[in-house]
Amino acid sequence: MAAGQAAHEGANVTLLEKKNIPGRKLRITGRGRCNLTNIAEVSEFVKHFGKNGKFLRQAFARFFSSDLIDFFNQIGLATKIERGGRVFPESDRAQDVADALLTWIKSQNVRIHTETSINKIITDDDRITGAVTDAKRAIEAEAVIIATGGLSYSLTGSTGDGYRLAKSVGHTIVPTRPSLVPLETGVHFPQHLMGLRLKNVSASLYVNGRKTAQEFGEMEFTDYGLDGPIVLTLSRNAVEPLEHGSKVEISIDLKPALDHNKLDARLLRDIDRHGKMHFNNLLKELLPMQLIPTCMESVQIVPEKSAHQISAEERKRLRLWLKDFRLNISGHRSYDEAIITAGGISLKEIDPRTMESRLVKGLYFCGEVLDLDGDTGGYNLQEAFSTGWLAGRSAAKADPNS
Repeated sequence: MAAGQAAHEGANVTLLEKKNIPGRKLRITGRGRCNLTNIAEVSEFVKHFGKNGKFLRQAFARFFSSDLIDFFNQIGLATKIERGGRVFPESDRAQDVADALLTWIKSQNVRIHTETSINKIITDDDRITGAVTDAKRAIEAEAVIIATGGLSYSLTGSTGDGYRLAKSVGHTIVPTRPSLVPLETGVHFPQHLMGLRLKNVSASLYVNGRKTAQEFGEMEFTDYGLDGPIVLTLSRNAVEPLEHGSKVEISIDLKPALDHNKLDARLLRDIDRHGKMHFNNLLKELLPMQLIPTCMESVQIVPEKSAHQISAEERKRLRLWLKDFRLNISGHRSYDEAIITAGGISLKEIDPRTMESRLVKGLYFCGEVLDLDGDTGGYNLQEAFSTGWLAGRSAAKADPNS
């Protein structure tokens, strides 16, 4: 986006690509479907980036979700809107998004050099003058845009190069960590839950006993712990406490549509209707089969006990477990399983109106390399496209003599 917009504005643009083909990370995003953006209003959009979200208001004012949808339609990529306001390519193929962008930048006469890494950027009196490749080739330039991504999915080329280059010219790097990453539950996790997917549940994150976040939607159990949309979103608030040794737990409300009173009334009705049924069979009315052994172990009710013999205290234990299935979180997966990297180049050192460095004239940044990370749902790609659009246009219009 940055390269194409700079060329569109009349700049002579060379795109230096570390891998053998541009957009490798984009080609696998959204599990191969590519959640391009979200149709949420700007005010709501910004909230999904936490305390740093306000930095994006300038970029979003210039190029936002409706502009992005129009842009892709104009370059031949049809889009569609799904549940939660999420926008996808109509084809459901991330590959088509990357190919459309590649065809577009070629039409803008952007020169593309693949398998080319940058060893250093060159400055003179705090002004960009060019870059040096890994082959020790010097390239003169009046502007350089760093759009290298973070540390997530290193096989696609995201190995932190942008942080190294920015730091070499004086920029501050806010400590990085994996974000939107699956969580681990340790050796005591019940393996029979592996592969179970839960829909329409509520999950809450607890740090040292205090509730810090809550999400509603889908999640799944894996061989190491928890994954799925609501778990990934909760992980944004879990990784840092885990790395500081805090006690982290996730509480799953399996019946979020029912408060405690309504759930108790539901249990009483089931017990009355199926009084002779054994407890383990009664649970089939309430839970997926894979969850029943875990439930029975937790509530400590004999499986063969008849429903009408269940005491008020036992019914209470069942109700509390259904509303608060608690799991200890022991850790998180690595950068190679994280959708995005949190932390990055300090926003204090970047002009939000242009994406230009406040330290080095002619140096611009966009995308994941910045200290910006949002929730799942199309927010992070819109941030990348908006800041890329702004960086490209700003770099093309910059006066090298100012």
